Amino acid sequence: MTDVTLETATELIDAAKQRAEEIDVPMCIAVVDQGANLVAFNRMDGALLGSIDIAQNKAYSSVALKLDTETIHEVSQPGESLYGLGTTNDGRIVTFGGGFPLEDDDGTVVGGIGVSGGSAEEDMDVASAGVDVFES
Repeated sequence: MTDVTLETATELIDAAKQRAEEIDVPMCIAVVDQGANLVAFNRMDGALLGSIDIAQNKAYSSVALKLDTETIHEVSQPGESLYGLGTTNDGRIVTFGGGFPLEDDDGTVVGGIGVSGGSAEEDMDVASAGVDVFES
């Protein structure tokens, strides 16, 4: 099992931050461990204040449900099996893209990354840069 250490979390944040700079969108980036505890956080200059909690909650959601938040969005729509999911866990479950679980080589969720500050597509793009570093 790969632990999400501060060193690892910092590497993921650095990769995500670099991607955010490339697309010119200031972001908030959060990395949590397997218990959804915050390991590291970065708010880029100019990132939205509301994105602080959203990024952390995206990381939390991805660990708590062992799903990326885009998939959570899909299964929580009206008429879907998990409709209303976003109202659970004291409102911490985020139902739009930008959060990804971090899995070890055995597929065990050992942490999560959450990004907020742009559109859901931009958030997913930036978070994916961190996931790519984790998986390499």
